[in-house]
Formats: sequence, structure tokens, C-alpha cells
Amino acid sequence: MDFEEHRPTLLGLAYRLLGSMWDAEDVVQEAWLRWQTTDHDEIRDPRAFLVTVVSRLAIDQLRSARVKREAYTGSWLPEPVLTADAGPLDTAELRDTVSYATLHLMERLSPPERAVFVLREAFEFPYDEIARVVGVSVANARQLHRRAALRLADGRDRFQPTGEEHARLLERFIEAAGGGDLGALAEILHEDVVIWSDGGGRVRAALRPILGRRKAVAFIGGVTPDGAEGVVADVNGLPAVWSVTGGHPQLVAFAVRDGRIGEIFIIRNPDKLRRVAPADL
Repeated sequence: MDFEEHRPTLLGLAYRLLGSMWDAEDVVQEAWLRWQTTDHDEIRDPRAFLVTVVSRLAIDQLRSARVKREAYTGSWLPEPVLTADAGPLDTAELRDTVSYATLHLMERLSPPERAVFVLREAFEFPYDEIARVVGVSVANARQLHRRAALRLADGRDRFQPTGEEHARLLERFIEAAGGGDLGALAEILHEDVVIWSDGGGRVRAALRPILGRRKAVAFIGGVTPDGAEGVVADVNGLPAVWSVTGGHPQLVAFAVRDGRIGEIFIIRNPDKLRRVAPADL
């Protein structure tokens, strides 16, 4: 069955476009329904056909989702996903575009920019096919990709750490925060670090980003109980840490800038944690 063969890729595509696995599954299910009612003999390339359907459905859903996210309580962060559920990750581009930091950055993009960027960077589609999927000219597709790349470059470190380096930073973060060693914590935070916290109005969370090392250290020190322990999980292609604060589980992921932690993402909204939280938290 062609559809089942392509389902992991389609889910990975929809997730990158929407930042939500719940929404991605809905889009892929709708694509399956359309596939069921299509004359397969008229489809020369099933993968291209399905990618087109999923991309267009996701773009439409992303346009309506942006309105809801603007009215969201506090900061809206992407729904994290276990790396094993993120679809194929057999290229550096596929891994980069599913990373939590990149998904967060892609919220800066318009729906067409996001679609062009993902199709080009992650799935290496040629511009003529991208143009057909998005419904623009080839020249416009190139322009959209260039604009998206420039907008994302402003928030990304040119030299990304390896998985091992990321894991070591995470271990130092867990030790410093859990041990109450605020000096050690400050050493691994970038001077311009930003903390984003998403409680979705369901649990207590910072409603605005926390800017700068001094405020970040004070915030982490104030919300992390002494002796707190974390459980490391493989999320969005990189290690992240699960912990419990104020009786509520949370997932903490981060992005690296100049060898230090430049952004911290604290996902506390229980709706976004149901499928990825460890059973013992």
C-alpha cells in the first residue's frame, strides 16, 4: 500500500509545518481519506501527490492556527515529540528541521515561507515542484526560501554542537539547577539567554519571556527545588530533561549559542506532554 509506505514521511512533513503532532495526524488522516477517493491509476508519482496534499492541507491549517496562537495564554511553544516518532531522520537537514529550537524559530515565518523552507531544506524538493505545491512561480519559491533562510539565520548559531556536546551541557544544567549551584548555572548560560515557558493557561508558567542571564538564573533558582532530579529523554532529535516543579511535570529543552545555553524552552502544558511524558513522572 503506497500510503502506508509514505506515512512516516508525511507525518514528519506535517509536524514540521505545524509544530503539533496532534494537528499533523489530523492532516495525514485527511490526506488518507483523499487518497482513498482518488483514481490511483492516474497518479504517476504517489509520493509527490501525497506530499502535495499534505503540504496544502497543513498550510491551510497553519493559517487558522496562527490566529489561535496569537490569543494563546502566555508563550505558545511547539508540541514536543519523541525522536523515534519524528519520522525519518537520516540526513542532517531532516534532524535540524525537527529540532525544537528550529521549530520554535519557524513560528516567525508565514505559512508559505515555512512550507517552502521545509520542502527545500528537509525534503530536498526542486523549486519547480515546490512552486507547484505552494501555488507560486518558481522565482517566487526561490524568493520565499531565501527570505525564510535569512529570517531563521538571525536566531540560529552557525556552529551547532554535536549530540554529545549538547548532552554534556544538559548534564551540567541538571547538576547546577538541581544542586542549587547558581554560579555554575550562570557559567553555562549565554549572557543574552531567553527562557520561554508554556503552560497554556492550564498550569502556572511565566507569561512572558525571561530575558538575560541574571533574570534567568534567579528564575531557575526560584522554581527548582533543592535536590531536584531530571530524567533525560530523546526529544526532537536531541536530549532534553523531564522534571517535576510545583507538582506538575515539565519538559525542558534548549538551544545553544556560542557554546552556552542561549534559549531554554519549558513546556508545562499537559495537553502537549501526554504522549511523551515518562510513565514514572
